[in-house]
Amino acid sequence: MLTGIHFLLTYMCNSECDHCFVYSSPRARGTFTLKQIRDVLAEATRIGTVEWVYFEGGEPFLFYPLMLEGLRIARDMGFKTGVVTNAYWAISDEDAELYLKPLQAGQVADVSVSDDKFHYAEDGITPPKRALAAAKRIGLSVGPICIEQPTVEMANAAGQERGAPVIGGGAKFRGRAVETLTEGLPTRPWPELTECPYEDLRDPGRVHVDSYGHVHLCQGLSMGNLWETPLSELVANYDGDSHPICGPLLRGGPALLVKEHGVDHAEQYVDECHLCYLARLALMERFPQLLAPRQVYGLD
Repeated sequence: MLTGIHFLLTYMCNSECDHCFVYSSPRARGTFTLKQIRDVLAEATRIGTVEWVYFEGGEPFLFYPLMLEGLRIARDMGFKTGVVTNAYWAISDEDAELYLKPLQAGQVADVSVSDDKFHYAEDGITPPKRALAAAKRIGLSVGPICIEQPTVEMANAAGQERGAPVIGGGAKFRGRAVETLTEGLPTRPWPELTECPYEDLRDPGRVHVDSYGHVHLCQGLSMGNLWETPLSELVANYDGDSHPICGPLLRGGPALLVKEHGVDHAEQYVDECHLCYLARLALMERFPQLLAPRQVYGLD
């Protein structure tokens, strides 16, 4: 049951992180207008099950007035609201509170702050730490998002072969991470990659929407385009099993996706996301409406 709509308010970001799912950068295009936000929220009310509305990116604070107005409209329509930010703006304690107090006044229910070395390599008091502290001081519900560089650990958990390498750190091998973070990591034979371990593609609990209209089930994997078909209709009529990409993933993961669509592939991949992302990249020309936008695959 769909309970969350996450606005990719903009693909633009002040950073260009190695692990970014959607290839955000200062050069990235694609930002919502206020009218588009209103239109999506109106459709969200028609769905009837949506409880949460998040604004993220990219970096939503780059379009601060637009973000605040979107949050206000969503709250006034009865949704609980949240934001995700890298806190680049928290250059002092005073500035951190300046940016956060309107969120507190607007009853924003959740603030998630990226606090890791992908965003700020230095130790000590960084903008994210400053923002986290400021949010707590003024009574905002806040929490960190900490993604670390991939590390190789040895598995000892039940159900895993003793001593088998496990990749830690929390990075997902989609988007820019496939280019920048996979080298030197242990790999697995592609036939073993038989499920999607992270997304519920049959009954999604949340989707991401962008200004181009794509309704992301996973970054770059679209349910359809909400500017062509109303969001409430897309959600009501969605059938993951008949979706050309989600169907194979549901039946047999990325391994079945490449087999059913005849995608050329290597023998080994870091994990399911790694194979799935590269398979989707290879299938973009066949399914341009469902594997979009091109920029989240590093293409212009």
